[in-house]
Amino acid sequence: MKIAITGGAGFIGTNLTRRLVSDEHEVVVVDDFSTGLKSNLNFLRKVELVTNSIESLEALQYALTGSDLVIHLAARGSVQRSVTHPLPTHGVNATGTLNVLEAARQVGASVIFSSSSSVYGANSELPKTETMWISPLSPYAASKLAGEGYCAAYAESYGVPTTVFRFFNIFGPWQRPDHDYAAVIPRWIWAALNDQPILLDGDGTQTRDFTYVDDVIETIVSAVDSGLNHPQPINLAFGNRVSLLEVIAELERIVGRKLRVETRPRRAADVPHSQNEPTLLKSVFPEIEPVPFAQALEQTVEWMRTNGPAVHSH
Repeated sequence: MKIAITGGAGFIGTNLTRRLVSDEHEVVVVDDFSTGLKSNLNFLRKVELVTNSIESLEALQYALTGSDLVIHLAARGSVQRSVTHPLPTHGVNATGTLNVLEAARQVGASVIFSSSSSVYGANSELPKTETMWISPLSPYAASKLAGEGYCAAYAESYGVPTTVFRFFNIFGPWQRPDHDYAAVIPRWIWAALNDQPILLDGDGTQTRDFTYVDDVIETIVSAVDSGLNHPQPINLAFGNRVSLLEVIAELERIVGRKLRVETRPRRAADVPHSQNEPTLLKSVFPEIEPVPFAQALEQTVEWMRTNGPAVHSH
């Protein structure tokens, strides 16, 4: 197939692009390199690269020409950044998603969209199921929910085949530790490897359904191979509930020493607990066996040990 990946030079995008190229698909990457790195794709000679933002409909129309499918990963990430800068978050995540859907409609492509567990927001009930009420607490969450709404509208109004995955807390190789809004696991691994303190927001009892990127890629590839077109969003997480203190303990086990932890106040709009109920995921993708958290963390530390300096130097 010819597959376009928005955000294909980012963390999840790089993992996915490598996999789809090795599966012999023709891949076009659309990325503006605001967080993705060109060096992530250097090794791939078979990838066509369109350097532009998804805020440009023209760039998307060009990039998607002849594509059968677009996997839409490009986003302006971070709950915290959206609280500080709501308008750019809306521009990329809501308007950008509308542009992707419009370009896909024009070329007759189907769409897989990466939404977020943050849409559940104020609903504190655990574990999360896809039929629960949703109540975004941040502009980021609202922008992702807007994207979901547009996917449903384009499926209904124009017959564009869409599948929405709600990503939980994904971690693994190619995730950058070095920008202001870096995710907690790569940031802490980098700190642990470089003898820097672990900065912990809150008391560490917060829990997340950490999901290994390889399991996410397996799920997306399975959706690609089966031509999945799912009417409702699917939560993409396997029901882990790991506290931040447990992450620190596992890191200490892996690096073989006690880590210095500095606590800071809990952050605004931070959801205290998150966990998926993976019944729907497992019914649609029964073949996927997730990598256990401890093993996935070990593999991520190993990758960062070898490749971290290159990713960190940008």
